[in-house]
Amino acid sequence: MPARSGAQFCRRMGQKKQRPARAGQPHSSSDAAQAPCPREHCLGPPTTPGPYRSIYFSSPKGHLTRLGLEFFDQPAVPLARAFLGQVLVRRLPNGTELRGRIVETEAYLGPEDEAAHSRGGRQTPRNRGMFMKPGTLYVYIIYGMYFCMNISSQGDGACVLLRALEPLEGLETMRQLRSTLRKGTASRVLKDRELCSGPSKLCQALAINKSFDQRDLAQDEAVWLERGPLEPSEPAVVAAARVGVGHAGEWARKPLRFYVRGSPWVSVVDRVAEQDTQA
Repeated sequence: MPARSGAQFCRRMGQKKQRPARAGQPHSSSDAAQAPCPREHCLGPPTTPGPYRSIYFSSPKGHLTRLGLEFFDQPAVPLARAFLGQVLVRRLPNGTELRGRIVETEAYLGPEDEAAHSRGGRQTPRNRGMFMKPGTLYVYIIYGMYFCMNISSQGDGACVLLRALEPLEGLETMRQLRSTLRKGTASRVLKDRELCSGPSKLCQALAINKSFDQRDLAQDEAVWLERGPLEPSEPAVVAAARVGVGHAGEWARKPLRFYVRGSPWVSVVDRVAEQDTQA
């Protein structure tokens, strides 16, 4: 179908019910795949000497402003775009802080969206985070072993999936975590661009597991979002079809994935969408 602005798909989304988030506690589920997760990983001191400087964004010295509820309280499509350029921070139990700049997201619009876990308005213990206040984490498991991290937006059942980060700080710790948790070729040393170039990869690199489900990203002490120093300009943002939702019919073709053009940390590049965006 012809590419259309993703913003028109979220006009009917209303405000979320303001339910309190339960910080740090996984929710129960009858799904066998939702097994309890291991405790947070405890690693040694960080081995990366300092922040990794982006060539796509300017990076001032020092830490940035933490984003609060007012940032998250917007519909899924504008929120997915607004995430680009912001910095996700993960503080490990030993005090090590890992940072990555968001370069790719996907918007899920709630009950009307056939690709969303909340399609049809169904609520389960597994997807409850999607119906909680904006800024609530929705972390789910895929293939029985990998995690994906979403943030709820305005509108019941709507959220944004974080697909890829540009690693900025703590790269060696990220590499250690990925090597410990990933399957298959664990002996191969990962390149920097492989650390967070996918939704499950970034969860491994930041030690995000099911215990983070339903936490409040605006208030949590172990994970939060900082405002990036420079957001990508509109021409630099590519709107493309989402990945891995082929079962969703026409919704699989809607341009609800957003990424920074030219970033080597993006998980999947869509050349056709890039041409359409330029046109």
